[in-house]
Amino acid sequence: MTTRRTGLREEKKQATRVALREAALRLALKHGPDNVRVDDIAEAAGVSPRTYNNYFSSREQAIVAAVTAERESRVAAAVAARPAHVRLADALAEAVLEQYTEPRDHDELLLITASPALRDTFLDAAAAIEHPLAAAIDQRLGYTGTPAPRVLAASVAAAVRIALQQWLQPPAAPLASGGLVVPSGSLPDLLRSALATLEPALDAAEEQAQQRLRQ
Repeated sequence: MTTRRTGLREEKKQATRVALREAALRLALKHGPDNVRVDDIAEAAGVSPRTYNNYFSSREQAIVAAVTAERESRVAAAVAARPAHVRLADALAEAVLEQYTEPRDHDELLLITASPALRDTFLDAAAAIEHPLAAAIDQRLGYTGTPAPRVLAASVAAAVRIALQQWLQPPAAPLASGGLVVPSGSLPDLLRSALATLEPALDAAEEQAQQRLRQ
């Protein structure tokens, strides 16, 4: 019975999180992010502002959470789903590219690129892949009890953030449009290039794991 209650509680919390982030995105698209208050989001989702603060620390965080839609867990799940014979570096690159270059809603992308605060939050959200990704790397390599999975996952998160930052690099001179940034370059190419720098470390970690299995 306790397990069932815990499961129902977690389902309710997840439903509340989804309702809040969807309300935040809907209001931001309708009124513009600068014209949306936390109270407005909470009211639209049918909860109190206090409840809102239990899930998100800002309106930008909720809006970006709706756009990324739990990308961090999907990246980790994609890595875990890759066959064991697939090289770790390739599994990570395939998972990241799959989740970060999926087709985007044009209005959502425009919303992010037009707001400096949303761009910053969008970039910061890349760090969220670290913990679930560390678990997926640990599962593949069996490094339980060592910092290696966390270090590797943090490096991947940093590489993703740098690639996204290059993609959304603001122009040198302010634009009359109020700061709109047009993504430049190929995001898949930027991600591949950033992740390629980690291949020696990932290959070394994988080789060490295989050596332990052979002993």
